[in-house]
Amino acid sequence: MKIQSVEFLTSIAHVTKLPQTGYPEIAFSGRSNVGKSSLINCLLNRKKIAKTSSTPGKTRMLNFFTINEKFYFVDLPGYGFARVPESERQRWKTLIESYFANSRLLKGIVIIIDIRHELSPLDVNMMEWVAHLSIPAVIVATKADKLSTSQVHKSIAQKVKQVDQFQIREIIPFSSETRMGRRELWQAIERLLKEDTK
Repeated sequence: MKIQSVEFLTSIAHVTKLPQTGYPEIAFSGRSNVGKSSLINCLLNRKKIAKTSSTPGKTRMLNFFTINEKFYFVDLPGYGFARVPESERQRWKTLIESYFANSRLLKGIVIIIDIRHELSPLDVNMMEWVAHLSIPAVIVATKADKLSTSQVHKSIAQKVKQVDQFQIREIIPFSSETRMGRRELWQAIERLLKEDTK
């Protein structure tokens, strides 16, 4: 994918404010400290288009980025950040549920996990939820540069077995530092963009 233009479009707190341009959407979801913003910046060849922070939990609305004036990346609030009040976590959950249920242009979701750790119950819940809604998903395992090549292969093989029940056959190892997996993830996103809208 050649990135010709990237623009931040809007942040929304309610699905009644969804963009009406008709562009297809690719959503990004993951735990608050998994490197979601860094991954988006790496994909788009931008340093700060998605805001990164040493304090997790900064994404609190649905953030829309227009790519090549053809489709959107949608940065979802991260899940699992303990320091956020329960009321705020519930608001995020309701927002994401409503988005998944109401967006007619959502082509797929990139679920981001940490390659160094076991899948958390929240990761599994997200995969179950997405599978139940029949939303195509790609799983990306970030921070692959922190492991040796053999450790990467071992971790991916273990996780592939864990997610088989969700009809997901591929997990892409990724590093925002070395750009490992960037080409493979773009290929997966391009396949999602070609899917028939649900």
